[in-house]
Amino acid sequence: MVKKDTTNFEASLNKLEKIVLKLEDGDISLEDSVKSFEEGIGLVKECQKQLSEAELKVKKLLGNGESVDLKN
Repeated sequence: MVKKDTTNFEASLNKLEKIVLKLEDGDISLEDSVKSFEEGIGLVKECQKQLSEAELKVKKLLGNGESVDLKN
């Protein structure tokens, strides 16, 4: 199950990187740019959700009240 989540996260991140490169290239129509941007926003939200869930799991696993800075 952890492997599946990681794969989905990695796949989403890779797709997001491709979208960014396509948008930075600037050789696409405005309509396609907007569609790609919209898709990218959805991927960012999904990645953020998965990262938040992973952070919560780590905190639960520690469970002893220790504070861990997961932002680095």
